[in-house]
Amino acid sequence: MPDRRLRISGLCFLLGSFSLLWLGCREEGSKSIEREPITFQKEGVLKILRAETDSTLVVFDIEIADTPYEIQTGMMYREDMEQQQGMLFVFEEIGPRSFYMKNTLVALDILFIDENSKIIRIQRNAKPLNEGSIPSGGPVKYVLEIKAGMSDRWALQEGDLIQYENTP
Repeated sequence: MPDRRLRISGLCFLLGSFSLLWLGCREEGSKSIEREPITFQKEGVLKILRAETDSTLVVFDIEIADTPYEIQTGMMYREDMEQQQGMLFVFEEIGPRSFYMKNTLVALDILFIDENSKIIRIQRNAKPLNEGSIPSGGPVKYVLEIKAGMSDRWALQEGDLIQYENTP
């Protein structure tokens, strides 16, 4: 009889241990990883000018994406963008570019800018999370992303010019 009680208590111990392990794993798996919100980091100031009159249409703060990682990540995972903010992509080489909105949560206007700082194409209201290609329509040196609707609000046009400077 003592042998049987020993086996039963051993079995109960094993089942109890397994249950605790299973519950612990289950609870661990149900935890979600919270991501820190990505916030705007001012790295420069950008002006957009009307080409014919050289008059300033708008001045705003920019982040500058000029490393491969920054260029690939861009505005991904950001939850919002202020009206007076933008992200300027600066490429080492001039060439045709194509952007998409994968993992981008904010609707954007995308301005494609040539080596002479002239806007050659404006993609208005690029839809969040859309993985379709948005081509530059020609060789560019810069791409500027701003909050959707701002290019209409500021009456931006193809042919307008940009000027920017880095801030310390």
